[in-house]
Amino acid sequence: MESIGKEKKWIESMKEIGMQKFLAPAALVILYVFFGFFGRNFFSYTTLVNILDSSYYIGFLAIGVTFVIITGGIDLSVGTVMMCAAIIGGTAYKSWGWPMGISLILILVVATAFGFFNGIMVSRLKLPPFIATLGTMMISMGVGSIVSNVRSATFPTRSSDDGWFKSIFKFINEDNNSIPTGAIVLFGVAVLAFIVLTKTKMGRYIFAIGSNKEAARLSGVNVKKWEMMAYVVSGFTAGIGGISFAAVYTTVMPAQGQGFELYAIAGAVIGGTSLSGGIGSVFGTLIGVYIMSVLRSGLPSMDLQAHYQTFFTGVVVIGAVLLDIYRNKKASEVRILTPADAYREEMLGKITKLREDLQLAGSDTAKGASLKKQITEMKRNMKNEFRRLKAEEKAEKASILAEEKVSEREFHQNLNKS
Repeated sequence: MESIGKEKKWIESMKEIGMQKFLAPAALVILYVFFGFFGRNFFSYTTLVNILDSSYYIGFLAIGVTFVIITGGIDLSVGTVMMCAAIIGGTAYKSWGWPMGISLILILVVATAFGFFNGIMVSRLKLPPFIATLGTMMISMGVGSIVSNVRSATFPTRSSDDGWFKSIFKFINEDNNSIPTGAIVLFGVAVLAFIVLTKTKMGRYIFAIGSNKEAARLSGVNVKKWEMMAYVVSGFTAGIGGISFAAVYTTVMPAQGQGFELYAIAGAVIGGTSLSGGIGSVFGTLIGVYIMSVLRSGLPSMDLQAHYQTFFTGVVVIGAVLLDIYRNKKASEVRILTPADAYREEMLGKITKLREDLQLAGSDTAKGASLKKQITEMKRNMKNEFRRLKAEEKAEKASILAEEKVSEREFHQNLNKS
């Protein structure tokens, strides 16, 4: 009985999680295996490191964007905010003589401030998220160029004393082998974000706002506060992304970062986050980011240029959105059981009860054999009766359709006569 109950709970949880969240991991595995067989030297440690390296900054952006999308909003500024914060931090180190540690903290502060600015505009001033964050995208691009005087910011090399932070995201040992330690950092941030979304008041309220903002407000949720906090989280993770970008690529260019937000949003959507709000998963987002990274590394291994990656990423995003629309449509449908369906539901309930009795019978062989016989007989009767009821429903439907056609024909004939 207990195992049957667990089985029921497992089936229900599978339905709740949804098809899309199972398709994303499957797609990641299939893509990796596909490029491994058909790509050139794809199954190599160097390729794996490249996949992980290209996932860091997009992964951090996508985790923050997931919070915003769950509220039903959007953040188009994360890419340029990340690069603006990085270039201000780099300028503080290179031109203003700030210590490296303080410069990295400045990156987090600047990015978080932009997130707070977005949150104020969306939650307090009631600007549409698309317009508000689009404006912030342009502002951050301008601020980065103004502060740096339209010059690139170069962070210290790995061999210098101030290049210590680079080993956090990519450690190179004495044999010159790369160890992608940033994957651990990204996973750690994902775990923290998962805990916030699933185990804290903030996460519950963010999901409630995305599901129905007015209902959340009437329930006593401070919608303005928690909606703003989602954008603050997005800004903070953009700051972490800026540090990771500087650690992996060293040089940060002014007005760079436009387009990164699209990959972050795509990663969230591919991972199962609904653009209509109320549904999302941090680990699903992470899988979506890795899917794009595999495409980015796999297509060149098949001698396809970078623009093919953009094309296929677009196809994957459209497919993910269509699947999300289909899922929401099915969830909102009101299912009306026909007599045949109602009969089958009733019989399945009786069969489940007999199976529970069979497990409780234990070592009572005679009772067990009797219950098995009853189950087999009930299944056979259910199948035959369900088939008969379905045939009757089909015949009745065909009869009604024929009557409608006759009535329609007579109506048109009378109309022509008059």
